[in-house]
Amino acid sequence: MELFNSLKNEILHCTKCELAKTRKHVIFGEGNANADILIIGEAPGRDEDIQGRPFVGASGKLLDKILAACGFTRKEHVFISNIVKCRPPGNRIPTPFEAGICMPWLLKQIELIDPKILILLGATALKYMAGPEHRITLERGNWLNIQNRLAMPVYHPAALLRDPLLKRDTWEDFKKIVFKYRELVNPDHYSAHV
Repeated sequence: MELFNSLKNEILHCTKCELAKTRKHVIFGEGNANADILIIGEAPGRDEDIQGRPFVGASGKLLDKILAACGFTRKEHVFISNIVKCRPPGNRIPTPFEAGICMPWLLKQIELIDPKILILLGATALKYMAGPEHRITLERGNWLNIQNRLAMPVYHPAALLRDPLLKRDTWEDFKKIVFKYRELVNPDHYSAHV
């Protein structure tokens, strides 16, 4: 835990790129520091920057509903982080330079948390974790090996808010995650829906 808190302190005081000048908060991440599932998003948005927590806006509320349907909670089962820790102005996609600055932080989080499952939320998380040739529309719902861990790319909750027709596919993907969690972590994991 000491290494984890030391990393958190380093990240919270980072000024390595221009995003440090426009942010209100650095978003380290949130959840169980020993979680078996690590969720990786793109970057903090306006609400996250204001509150200092990941996924607290409309996308976060939808993510919490999906997690609850799976029987997962932020406190017990998951840790949530992002490719970059500071909000890009106007909620734009992080640049390769910004992602390059932040990725070592995320990789260190993965190493310390040591999750069994990574959930990659959306195209940006998939691109930076798996490589620029990967496409969310082609690979969502399929297990990948990333950082010697099982990783499931899924549509970002923001995409579901823009196009509700994606919800059915996303639910099928999350059911696979629940089944894999039961296989790897807890065969008795309860979800009323899976």
